[in-house]
Amino acid sequence: MESTTYNEKSGSAQRVWQVGALCRAIADALDARFNPVTVGGEISGFTRAASGHCYFSLKDESGQIRCAMFRRAASLLDFSPRDGDRVEVRGRLGVYEPRGELQLVVESMRPAGQGTLFEQFLKLKAKLELEGLFDSARKRPLPVMPRGIGVVTSLGAAALHDVVTALQRRVPHIPVVVAPASVQGEGAPRELMRALNNLYAMCDANGDTHAVQLDLILLVRGGGAMEDLWAFNDEQLARTIVRSPVPVVCGVGHETDFTIADFVADMRAPTPTAAAELAAHPTDAWLGAVQILESRLQDAMLRHVDRQSQRLDLASSRLGRPSSLAHRQQMLLASAQQRLQHSVHLSLQSRRMALDRTEGDVAPALRRALQRAADRCHRADVRLGLLDPTLVLKRGYAWLTLENGSTLTSVTQTRAGQAVRATLTDGAVDLMVAS
Repeated sequence: MESTTYNEKSGSAQRVWQVGALCRAIADALDARFNPVTVGGEISGFTRAASGHCYFSLKDESGQIRCAMFRRAASLLDFSPRDGDRVEVRGRLGVYEPRGELQLVVESMRPAGQGTLFEQFLKLKAKLELEGLFDSARKRPLPVMPRGIGVVTSLGAAALHDVVTALQRRVPHIPVVVAPASVQGEGAPRELMRALNNLYAMCDANGDTHAVQLDLILLVRGGGAMEDLWAFNDEQLARTIVRSPVPVVCGVGHETDFTIADFVADMRAPTPTAAAELAAHPTDAWLGAVQILESRLQDAMLRHVDRQSQRLDLASSRLGRPSSLAHRQQMLLASAQQRLQHSVHLSLQSRRMALDRTEGDVAPALRRALQRAADRCHRADVRLGLLDPTLVLKRGYAWLTLENGSTLTSVTQTRAGQAVRATLTDGAVDLMVAS
């Protein structure tokens, strides 16, 4: 639908276009002027929709154009287009009216050599591979139960949300440290290296019990075109990853995206979420393992109890009934009692006979012993009588004692006026020392 307006300066009517009509007119002009057209360039931002349609851009040093390749034409391709591939496409140039964008509908495509970025990628890849940075021998296994996980990515990236969500779901007890850095642009490699070095300093807590000990680092970014992921193809960044004191998992882009960082990392993950899932086994898995071990332990205990029960049954069968065992023990006890009684009887009889034999010799010997004892007593009595002090006193002697009862035996023990007691044969008298 069109309309006209009057131009006062020119004095003539001027045509006013409707947007859709203008787009169709431009499309008709392009079709008449260019189509069909063959274009050569480098693929960027290639995606294949679930419907089978492919969308991408063709670019060179001076410009780019949006392209669409529908399912029928895409099914005829004999190779898999990727970002950075240099191709030649044949199609029809037109206008995508809903957005008013210039668009090339591709009907066929063929390779035309690799793009400049991809050539740089291959050159650096060959150099680092020759140095051994890709060798599997230097790749370290991931820790089964890391004490801490470091994450390097942009704070505004969806990859950070995906990683944190996955880790919170799987291992909420493990601390996560995020080191922010740009993941796209000219300064991104420097920021990524600085973030990695900051995390490296946390990999050795130096005995600090309050510091988070990192045992694993995740380097992640969402998908994009090859130039969007180019920061992860930096040589210095690759060497920084190699110097990591702990394993590094690289989850950059989608499953079909590969960067130099993927090759030098200890493990490559197809997506950021997959990197988080590789970082730690889920808590449910550990609980399941514990339950399995518990079940095995219970089974082992039951088997042990069964074996012991079988041994008990075998011993019980060999033992027989307790009453039979008691009867046998009673018989053995009765036999032992009879032997003991017989032995005691024989011993008593033997001792009685020996006593009878010696009884006749005991009386004379006893009488002789008593006589000898009486004689000794008599002689001792005579000697004891001779020692009686009263016999001495009867001969006129006296026993002198001081006031304290001690015996007076020397004149040196006396002084004038001292009281002295003299014991005589029939009594005691008190005396006074004159001089």
